[in-house]
Amino acid sequence: MALLPSGNLGDDNSGFPSDKDSLNLAMERGKSWSDDGYELNRRGTGVFHPHIKLTDIVDKENNHIPIDRILPDDLQEKIIASLPLECILKASCVCKKWNEIVHSKKFMLNISNALAQKPWYFMFTSSDEPIGYFYDPLLSKWYSSELPCSVKHNYYIASSCGLVCFMDNYSRNELYVCNPLTRNYKKLELLGQPFLGYTALAFSVDWPSHSYTVAIVGSEHVFDDEWAISIHIYTSNKMIWLSPMKKTLTRWRAGYDSIICDGVLYVLVYYTGTDETEDHHALLTYNLYTPSFQDMSISTRVPVPCFVTCGRLLNLDDKLVMVGGIGRQDRPGIIKGICIWVLKGRELEEVSRVPYKLFQGFGEIDDVFASSGAGDLIYVQSYGATALLVFDMTLRQWSWSRKCPVIKKFSLQLFSGFCFQPRLELSS
Repeated sequence: MALLPSGNLGDDNSGFPSDKDSLNLAMERGKSWSDDGYELNRRGTGVFHPHIKLTDIVDKENNHIPIDRILPDDLQEKIIASLPLECILKASCVCKKWNEIVHSKKFMLNISNALAQKPWYFMFTSSDEPIGYFYDPLLSKWYSSELPCSVKHNYYIASSCGLVCFMDNYSRNELYVCNPLTRNYKKLELLGQPFLGYTALAFSVDWPSHSYTVAIVGSEHVFDDEWAISIHIYTSNKMIWLSPMKKTLTRWRAGYDSIICDGVLYVLVYYTGTDETEDHHALLTYNLYTPSFQDMSISTRVPVPCFVTCGRLLNLDDKLVMVGGIGRQDRPGIIKGICIWVLKGRELEEVSRVPYKLFQGFGEIDDVFASSGAGDLIYVQSYGATALLVFDMTLRQWSWSRKCPVIKKFSLQLFSGFCFQPRLELSS
């Protein structure tokens, strides 16, 4: 069965929280999270399982008549399209007819504008397998599932619209583009040359054409304080790799984070020199469509306003957003808060900080945490726990997600995840 809601939602098995659950949820909002009280993690079954058998069965004993003999196809389409996304996914597994409807091009085109979905979050619950839970913020539910390709939690991950791009963290010779909901995926051929040193992955989908762009930024130490930075770009409509830029920077190197926003590739770079008056971090830009000599130039960098750890770049409706830990120079491994900035012109403007009580809810946190976002939501997760903070950019509000139904099995177990926009109509 596909996309099963996780348990303990209510005592009456209705799928809605009971009064007791609501009270417990309200009590959890202001406290530190705990992983007690849930069953051990079990392997997800996927949203659209490739081996599921769909059959149309007529119960002769009770004289049940198939619904397609009563309702025409267009009316069935309208009924299914009016359901929440999770119910549409379940409906596709009811019978062959509904599976054909949900996967038809006509249905996909009609539903793309009808469904108003908040970005979902996928949390890995295994370090070796592509299993975990989807979180739907609209219904505040978790669904056990499995990603379609053999990716791991420590892969480079970038998402755009309904597609997600993965690149392995070690050999960096595996690159996948997939739709986590429909389980459709494609393996891309990488360049012949290996990516050494620091590597950042960026991914962008062009919605009108349903084509996508993959950008890989490499940063390799060449001599003393010099770093060679190279950009490699793949476009799905041409199905070729191009390497349009390579240059050497002095006392600056690229890190692990980049993003494509409104046709511009942004790269988070780090200062490697000893001048204490210099910016510690900055953003460099590269225009994908009209490159210029000023691209990837230190002279045109965008400074980061403070000492930042674990900086992450996000694309929220073609607005560049940065999430980072506010570092302490006297204690480099510890952060004193988490902040969100939005790029306006050539400056990063502070939008919000995690409230102190919620920040304490993570427990002891160092300078490493996961953050990702899409649409108007940002998710922040400590690698050491399943606690998930959600920030609504429109409402400017922080809140905990509903508790993920997985327990921490050992003290050094790590968790991570990624945000994506749930869409049925996009394929790789």
